Amino acid sequence: MKGQVFALLTAGVSALALSACATTDTSSAAGAVTAGQTETAQAEQFQADREAILAMAGEYEVTFDFTEFLPIAEGYELQEPKITSANEVVYVLEDTGEHIVLQHLLLVGNPANPTVIKHWRQDWTYEPDRLMAYQGFNRFEMQDVSEAEARGAWSQTVYQVDDSPRYAGIARWEHSPNASTWEPEATYRPLPRRDATTRDDYDAIEAVNRHTITAWGWTHEQDNSKVVLRDGAPYELVREHGINTYIRTDLARDDAAAAYMEATAHYWAEIRDSWDQILASADVIVAEDDADGTLLYGPVLSEGQAVFFEARTTEQALDNAAEVIEAQVTVNGEPVDVR
Repeated sequence: MKGQVFALLTAGVSALALSACATTDTSSAAGAVTAGQTETAQAEQFQADREAILAMAGEYEVTFDFTEFLPIAEGYELQEPKITSANEVVYVLEDTGEHIVLQHLLLVGNPANPTVIKHWRQDWTYEPDRLMAYQGFNRFEMQDVSEAEARGAWSQTVYQVDDSPRYAGIARWEHSPNASTWEPEATYRPLPRRDATTRDDYDAIEAVNRHTITAWGWTHEQDNSKVVLRDGAPYELVREHGINTYIRTDLARDDAAAAYMEATAHYWAEIRDSWDQILASADVIVAEDDADGTLLYGPVLSEGQAVFFEARTTEQALDNAAEVIEAQVTVNGEPVDVR
C-alpha cells in the first residue's frame, strides 16, 4: 500500500500465526508467573495472547448486528434490530510487547471510491495496575487493579472515534485448538452512537464484552443490558445481544485507508497523547456535552476529517480540538489544559 506509515498486519493461513509477532522481543516480557504455571507455560501463554490480539489487525468485511430480545421494564416495546455492513481496516499503531494499540478505520460508500472514517480504537495492556471504569452520566473513574487480578491478564481499553475514553475490562485469554477467547466481567459503558442521538430513555449499558479469534477472522460479542440510573435505584430496561463479525478479506481500496492514516497521523498522535496525559493524572474524568448537546466526539473527529481533506492545517485542527476538549472535559473537578 502506497504511502502507508503504519504496519498493517495481514493474517496468513492461520489467524493465530502472525509473522508480526516474531518481530517484537517478548522473551523477558511475560511478568510474574501465574499461579499454577511454570515460567515456560506462562511464556507460551503470553505469546499466544499476543498472537490472538495481533490477529485482529487486517482487512475485513464487517457486519454490526444489535438486537433487543428481552424487555425487562414493564411496558417496554422492543426496538427494531440495527444491522449494518461495512468494510474496515485495522492497523497496529503500537506494539511494545506488553502494550498493543489497534486502530479501526471504516470504508463506507462507493467501494470504488470509499469515504474513510476513523472508527474505534482498542488498547491492550498486559498486567495493568489501573483501569478506567465508566460510572454513568459522562463520568469515568480510574481504579486500581490488584496484583492477583492483574496476574496473567490483559486489559482492553476502548476509545471513541475521537480517542476519548469509552470503556475498559480485564480478563485472561483462553486458547483452544480452533479459537481464542477473551471475556471480562460486565462493566458499564456510555450509550452507543446508534442510540445516543436517537433516544434518551436509558443512561448506560452494562455489558459483557467477548472477543473470539478464529481462522477466518474474529467476532466481538456484546451481552448488553440497557440500564436506567437517573431514578436513584438502577434498573434494567431491556436486554440486547450484539455481534460484530469480522471476516478477513482483501479490500480493493485499502489504499484509501492508508492515505487517511498518513495524512492525519500527526493530528491523531497529538490527540492520543493529550488523552494519555489526562488519564495518567486523573482519578475522576467527566466529559460533558456542550450547551447545544453536541457530543464531544463530533467536533474532534470533524477536525481530523478537515486535516485529511486539507481544509485545515494540523496545527489549526489541534487548536480547535483542544478548545473543545478544554471546554467539555474536567479532571478531578478541574478544567484540563491540553495545549
